[in-house]
Amino acid sequence: MPKINANQIKPGQVLEYQNGLWTVVKTEHVKPGKGGAFAQVELKNLITGTKLNERLRSEETVERVTLEQREHSYLYEDGDMLVFMDQNNYEQISLSKDWVGEDQVQYLHDGMIVTIEFHEERAIGMTLPDTVVLEVMETEPTIKGQTASSSYKPAKASNGMRVMIPPFMGVGERIVVSTETGEYMKRAD
Repeated sequence: MPKINANQIKPGQVLEYQNGLWTVVKTEHVKPGKGGAFAQVELKNLITGTKLNERLRSEETVERVTLEQREHSYLYEDGDMLVFMDQNNYEQISLSKDWVGEDQVQYLHDGMIVTIEFHEERAIGMTLPDTVVLEVMETEPTIKGQTASSSYKPAKASNGMRVMIPPFMGVGERIVVSTETGEYMKRAD
Protein backbone atom coordinates (compact mmCIF):
# COMPACT_ATOMS: atom_id res chain seq x y z
CA MET A 1 0.00 0.00 0.00
CA PRO A 2 1.40 3.40 -0.89
CA LYS A 3 2.12 5.91 1.83
CA ILE A 4 1.02 9.50 1.23
CA ASN A 5 1.69 12.71 3.12
CA ALA A 6 -1.18 14.33 5.01
CA ASN A 7 -1.14 17.28 2.58
CA GLN A 8 -2.00 14.86 -0.29
CA ILE A 9 -5.20 13.56 1.33
CA LYS A 10 -8.34 14.27 -0.74
CA PRO A 11 -12.04 13.49 -0.21
CA GLY A 12 -13.08 10.09 -1.54
CA GLN A 13 -9.75 8.39 -0.80
CA VAL A 14 -9.67 5.29 1.42
CA LEU A 15 -7.02 5.20 4.14
CA GLU A 16 -5.81 2.59 6.61
CA TYR A 17 -5.65 4.50 9.88
CA GLN A 18 -5.67 3.29 13.49
CA ASN A 19 -6.09 -0.34 12.37
CA GLY A 20 -9.27 0.43 10.40
CA LEU A 21 -10.41 1.36 6.90
CA TRP A 22 -11.61 4.96 6.61
CA THR A 23 -12.96 6.96 3.71
CA VAL A 24 -12.08 10.65 3.61
CA VAL A 25 -15.25 12.78 3.81
CA LYS A 26 -13.72 16.27 4.06
CA THR A 27 -10.27 17.78 4.22
CA GLU A 28 -9.09 21.27 5.02
CA HIS A 29 -5.44 22.20 4.62
CA VAL A 30 -4.45 24.90 7.11
CA LYS A 31 -1.24 26.93 7.21
CA PRO A 32 -1.38 29.03 10.36
CA GLY A 33 0.84 32.07 10.82
CA LYS A 34 2.61 30.37 13.69
CA GLY A 35 3.59 26.71 13.68
CA GLY A 36 3.57 24.08 10.94
CA ALA A 37 0.91 23.42 8.34
CA PHE A 38 -1.62 20.66 9.01
CA ALA A 39 -4.58 18.90 7.45
CA GLN A 40 -7.92 18.77 9.28
CA VAL A 41 -9.47 15.52 8.03
CA GLU A 42 -12.97 14.11 8.58
CA LEU A 43 -13.00 10.31 8.22
CA LYS A 44 -15.80 7.73 8.14
CA ASN A 45 -15.14 4.10 9.04
CA LEU A 46 -16.12 1.80 6.16
CA ILE A 47 -16.99 -1.09 8.45
CA THR A 48 -18.72 0.50 11.46
CA GLY A 49 -19.84 3.84 9.94
CA THR A 50 -18.39 5.87 12.84
CA LYS A 51 -16.90 9.29 12.11
CA LEU A 52 -13.59 10.72 13.26
CA ASN A 53 -12.02 14.18 13.01
CA GLU A 54 -8.23 14.16 12.96
CA ARG A 55 -5.57 16.84 12.71
CA LEU A 56 -2.51 15.54 10.87
CA ARG A 57 0.76 17.43 10.45
CA SER A 58 1.74 17.86 6.79
CA GLU A 59 4.83 15.67 7.15
CA GLU A 60 2.88 12.74 8.69
CA THR A 61 2.23 9.82 6.38
CA VAL A 62 -0.80 7.54 6.14
CA GLU A 63 -1.46 4.36 4.18
CA ARG A 64 -3.67 4.84 1.12
CA VAL A 65 -5.75 1.77 0.29
CA THR A 66 -6.89 0.79 -3.18
CA LEU A 67 -10.19 -1.03 -3.29
CA GLU A 68 -10.98 -3.59 -5.93
CA GLN A 69 -14.34 -3.05 -7.63
CA ARG A 70 -16.06 -6.01 -9.21
CA GLU A 71 -19.40 -6.28 -10.96
CA HIS A 72 -21.81 -8.84 -9.54
CA SER A 73 -25.33 -9.80 -10.55
CA TYR A 74 -27.99 -10.25 -7.89
CA LEU A 75 -29.32 -13.82 -7.93
CA TYR A 76 -31.72 -14.47 -5.06
CA GLU A 77 -32.60 -14.05 -1.39
CA ASP A 78 -31.73 -16.89 0.97
CA GLY A 79 -33.25 -16.14 4.40
CA ASP A 80 -31.32 -13.16 5.81
CA MET A 81 -28.66 -13.46 3.11
CA LEU A 82 -28.53 -12.10 -0.44
CA VAL A 83 -26.63 -14.10 -3.06
CA PHE A 84 -24.58 -12.36 -5.76
CA MET A 85 -22.51 -13.82 -8.62
CA ASP A 86 -19.22 -12.37 -9.87
CA GLN A 87 -19.58 -11.47 -13.56
CA ASN A 88 -16.01 -12.55 -14.41
CA ASN A 89 -15.42 -15.88 -12.65
CA TYR A 90 -19.04 -16.85 -11.77
CA GLU A 91 -18.21 -17.32 -8.07
CA GLN A 92 -21.11 -16.69 -5.71
CA ILE A 93 -20.95 -14.67 -2.49
CA SER A 94 -23.58 -14.19 0.19
CA LEU A 95 -24.02 -10.85 1.95
CA SER A 96 -26.39 -10.22 4.86
CA LYS A 97 -29.38 -7.93 4.37
CA ASP A 98 -28.22 -5.84 7.34
CA TRP A 99 -24.83 -5.29 5.68
CA VAL A 100 -26.40 -4.27 2.36
CA GLY A 101 -28.92 -1.98 4.09
CA GLU A 102 -32.71 -1.89 3.87
CA ASP A 103 -32.61 1.24 1.70
CA GLN A 104 -30.67 -0.67 -0.99
CA VAL A 105 -32.33 -4.09 -0.61
CA GLN A 106 -35.69 -2.70 -1.78
CA TYR A 107 -34.25 -1.91 -5.23
CA LEU A 108 -32.65 -5.31 -5.89
CA HIS A 109 -34.23 -7.52 -8.55
CA ASP A 110 -33.15 -10.69 -10.37
CA GLY A 111 -30.16 -10.13 -12.64
CA MET A 112 -29.45 -6.56 -11.46
CA ILE A 113 -25.78 -5.63 -11.88
CA VAL A 114 -24.21 -4.01 -8.78
CA THR A 115 -20.63 -3.00 -8.00
CA ILE A 116 -19.14 -4.54 -4.87
CA GLU A 117 -15.92 -3.12 -3.43
CA PHE A 118 -13.38 -5.48 -1.88
CA HIS A 119 -10.35 -4.99 0.35
CA GLU A 120 -8.18 -8.12 0.67
CA GLU A 121 -11.11 -10.28 -0.55
CA ARG A 122 -13.49 -8.83 2.06
CA ALA A 123 -16.60 -7.05 0.77
CA ILE A 124 -16.76 -3.55 2.29
CA GLY A 125 -19.16 -1.62 0.08
CA MET A 126 -21.84 -1.96 -2.57
CA THR A 127 -23.09 0.49 -5.18
CA LEU A 128 -26.39 0.16 -7.01
CA PRO A 129 -27.06 1.55 -10.50
CA ASP A 130 -28.17 5.23 -10.38
CA THR A 131 -31.72 4.33 -11.46
CA VAL A 132 -34.10 1.36 -11.58
CA VAL A 133 -37.22 0.72 -13.63
CA LEU A 134 -40.32 -0.14 -11.60
CA GLU A 135 -43.95 -0.78 -12.49
CA VAL A 136 -46.82 1.18 -10.93
CA MET A 137 -49.01 -1.36 -9.10
CA GLU A 138 -51.52 0.95 -7.34
CA THR A 139 -52.43 4.62 -7.67
CA GLU A 140 -55.40 6.93 -7.55
CA PRO A 141 -57.36 7.31 -10.78
CA THR A 142 -56.62 10.28 -13.02
CA ILE A 143 -59.10 13.14 -12.66
CA LYS A 144 -59.92 14.88 -15.90
CA GLY A 145 -58.46 18.36 -16.05
CA GLN A 146 -55.91 17.64 -13.34
CA THR A 147 -53.10 16.86 -15.79
CA ALA A 148 -52.12 20.50 -16.19
CA SER A 149 -51.29 20.94 -12.51
CA SER A 150 -47.79 20.22 -11.24
CA SER A 151 -48.98 18.23 -8.21
CA TYR A 152 -47.97 14.60 -7.85
CA LYS A 153 -50.03 11.68 -6.54
CA PRO A 154 -48.95 8.71 -4.41
CA ALA A 155 -48.37 5.33 -6.04
CA LYS A 156 -47.17 1.90 -4.96
CA ALA A 157 -44.37 0.46 -7.12
CA SER A 158 -43.69 -3.19 -7.97
CA ASN A 159 -41.03 -3.44 -5.23
CA GLY A 160 -43.56 -2.28 -2.60
CA MET A 161 -42.17 1.21 -2.07
CA ARG A 162 -44.28 4.36 -2.20
CA VAL A 163 -43.34 6.96 -4.79
CA MET A 164 -44.94 10.21 -5.96
CA ILE A 165 -45.78 10.19 -9.69
CA PRO A 166 -47.34 12.71 -12.10
CA PRO A 167 -51.15 12.75 -12.10
CA PHE A 168 -51.45 11.56 -15.74
CA MET A 169 -49.79 8.18 -15.01
CA GLY A 170 -51.75 5.05 -14.12
CA VAL A 171 -51.48 1.42 -13.03
CA GLY A 172 -49.23 -0.76 -15.19
CA GLU A 173 -46.96 2.06 -16.38
CA ARG A 174 -43.20 1.68 -16.01
CA ILE A 175 -41.28 4.45 -14.28
CA VAL A 176 -37.60 5.29 -13.69
CA VAL A 177 -36.77 5.86 -10.00
CA SER A 178 -33.53 7.21 -8.52
CA THR A 179 -31.87 4.69 -6.17
CA GLU A 180 -30.24 7.55 -4.26
CA THR A 181 -33.36 9.61 -3.47
CA GLY A 182 -36.22 7.16 -4.15
CA GLU A 183 -37.95 9.79 -6.31
CA TYR A 184 -39.71 9.44 -9.66
CA MET A 185 -37.49 10.70 -12.48
CA LYS A 186 -39.30 9.92 -15.74
CA ARG A 187 -41.46 7.46 -17.61
CA ALA A 188 -39.54 4.34 -18.73
CA ASP A 189 -39.16 3.73 -22.46
